[in-house]
Amino acid sequence: MDSYNAHDVRTSLPLAAETVTRAMQEDRIDRLNVSEKWKKRFQVITKAGGTTLPNFAPCRLPKGINFNWLAFLLGPFYFLAKGLWRQALVYVLLAIALVTLLEFAGLGQFGRAVGYGLAAIYAVRANVSYDANVVQGQAPWI
Repeated sequence: MDSYNAHDVRTSLPLAAETVTRAMQEDRIDRLNVSEKWKKRFQVITKAGGTTLPNFAPCRLPKGINFNWLAFLLGPFYFLAKGLWRQALVYVLLAIALVTLLEFAGLGQFGRAVGYGLAAIYAVRANVSYDANVVQGQAPWI
């Protein structure tokens, strides 16, 4: 209940409005100048609730949607090729800072682990970051 109103106020969109919004977004995805593979990925991400994927588990979506092998193998070069230069820059600077910090702490042998960890971050963030950039028009830094 709202403290100013005596009746119950719904804070979320009704189901019909959500359906219309999703249909409009899917139509916009169909008109994008990307491959069919990316259009399908974008539609799956939309079905899962957007870039934060809040409905990922309940939707039983394909497993490959949250991990990108090319991004894992190519890292910042893949992000640069997809126009995600901001995230590539942040992740490279983060890696340099972490490796430098580990070297100064005398733990240089863990530098390789930083590389593997960052490769995993690239792989997990690639699809949703590209969706945010192309479909939603956002340019995230992280």
